[in-house]
Amino acid sequence: MEKTELGNTGILVTPVGMGVLTMGASQLNLSLEEGAGLIRYAYDRGIRFFDTAQYYDCYHYLREAFRGIDTSRNNPERPVICSKSLTATYEGMEEAVLEALRDLGLESIDLFLLHEVRHDPDFEIRGGAWKCLQDMKQEGLIGAIGVSTHHVDVTERMAEEPACDAVFALTNYAGLGIRKGSGAGSAPEMERAVRSCLEAGKGVFAMKAFGGGNLSADYRRALDYVRDLGVHSIMVGLGKREEADRLIQYAEGTLPDSYAPDVSGKRIRIDQSDCEGCGACLSRCPNHAISWNENGLADVDHQICLTCGYCAPVCPVRAIIMW
Repeated sequence: MEKTELGNTGILVTPVGMGVLTMGASQLNLSLEEGAGLIRYAYDRGIRFFDTAQYYDCYHYLREAFRGIDTSRNNPERPVICSKSLTATYEGMEEAVLEALRDLGLESIDLFLLHEVRHDPDFEIRGGAWKCLQDMKQEGLIGAIGVSTHHVDVTERMAEEPACDAVFALTNYAGLGIRKGSGAGSAPEMERAVRSCLEAGKGVFAMKAFGGGNLSADYRRALDYVRDLGVHSIMVGLGKREEADRLIQYAEGTLPDSYAPDVSGKRIRIDQSDCEGCGACLSRCPNHAISWNENGLADVDHQICLTCGYCAPVCPVRAIIMW
């Protein structure tokens, strides 16, 4: 699979990457053997870009998958790994990076990001963590630094942030999960923000092209839209080998034009680690299939859920997924 440089970082990435959150405890909860096997399968098929995060608790899958592979920067076929942390402090970020290096078995990590940066003043609040990333990059423990975000305004701001090397932005043709300030953002607004980052030489890779699975029936349209923005890579959460096969076929241009995934077995789910209990989905559900659980978060009654997907667009934090 052809690779491209991630902005001006010097890091080469494949046009599609694998997100590992899907296999973790909050979703599929795969065994170590199953999860590591899936990652290694994707690597052997040509994917070289992998995304994880401190709170995903998935480092063990990656370490096992890449056992025996030269992960040093001297190896042009090494797996490029990106991780992230939600911490705000210098000490917390230092601990998060060292934890990633230790648990992944790496001497240095290609990318490390502030995880899910929100509207102002979130970036300022996490200034200590940002300073730590800059210092650890200077020490050679990190190759490039940046942010992951669902926000148009944060993406726009990173185009002007000198220390930011890369932006991991949420974008899809339907605008599902895109935020701006304290409200909703739109796909066209995020398009403009992404292009500003690209013009500024930032590495840009995209998340949620399928809107948390809600757009997966429009497989080609969803991926084409994000690809045509000019991003360097599209990160997709994978849970099965056949999903890796289809994604690789798409990247290599061998996926049949007629391809349409079977989504009949998919169900609406609410990621409890992302849900903020705002109640927007409860108000929107036409069949009253969503209610509060014992933790004060939204949950779905699959016996009466229509799988209509009406709830997904109103979720402000893209906690509603379909798999």
